Amino acid sequence: MPQLTLDQGTVHYRDTGEGEPVLFLHGYLMDGRLWQPVVDRLAPDFRCITPDLPLGAHRTPMNPGADLSLAGVARLVADLIAALGLPRVTLVGNDLGTAVAQIAAARHPERIGRLVLTNGECFENCPSPWFRTLDPAARVPGLLTLAFQALRLRAVRRMPFGFGLLTKGALPHDLIGDWLDAFFADPGVRRDCVKVTRGIVPAALREPVRRLASFDRPTLLAFAREDRLFPYEHGERLAAIMPGARLETVPDSRTWVMRDQPELTALLIGDFIRGTLAGAAPADITPA
Repeated sequence: MPQLTLDQGTVHYRDTGEGEPVLFLHGYLMDGRLWQPVVDRLAPDFRCITPDLPLGAHRTPMNPGADLSLAGVARLVADLIAALGLPRVTLVGNDLGTAVAQIAAARHPERIGRLVLTNGECFENCPSPWFRTLDPAARVPGLLTLAFQALRLRAVRRMPFGFGLLTKGALPHDLIGDWLDAFFADPGVRRDCVKVTRGIVPAALREPVRRLASFDRPTLLAFAREDRLFPYEHGERLAAIMPGARLETVPDSRTWVMRDQPELTALLIGDFIRGTLAGAAPADITPA
């Protein structure tokens, strides 16, 4: 598995296909394999890059002094794009990766040719209500680790405070097991997860959202209506703020659009890339 060493630490990633580069961001306590059903469909036409962000299921701890606030993770994404030798990418976010993608777009627009946001943390919904106990748990030594021990039980994973609200389909238990193994395997990874958890607060998105009003790159908002964590209305609010943003509805899906509707999600992203010029102003966008 390829890896790059950045100032923040070592980042592992998958790199599949050739063509326009597309970089996919995943959520909390997950890794880049979450996007595999969409990558499988896009890789024949695009270069698909799926990094394992330091969000609790990464295999190598970041440097102890690394900034793992959401803004710090967004900086890591921008640094990763530069280290890959790419002038800019189509950046795709989901779950907490949607928050990171918004901050990257607001603060590092030079690295982004197009932006795709799916259901995830937006506006004041950071984190969603079901996960607001994580921050206080992260401030008591060992408590977050104890809480995640319960996720080893499949029945607990299906609960709203586990992974149960993220998908309408069956949970990928083998994948979730790998994510938990990564968390428990290294105290440095658990330290990183605590740092990230403490930074998932509404204030992290306030200033970036204001900047998105001047973000002039082609933007696709592919939001599921049935999401119980990250409401469709947030896609509508983003569409009203961002110049030239296009909102598409993903039916019969919750947060994990790449799992519930991989064919449609890949189609929307592929058509969006083919119908726009990377870095173009909204007036230059050609309808797909």
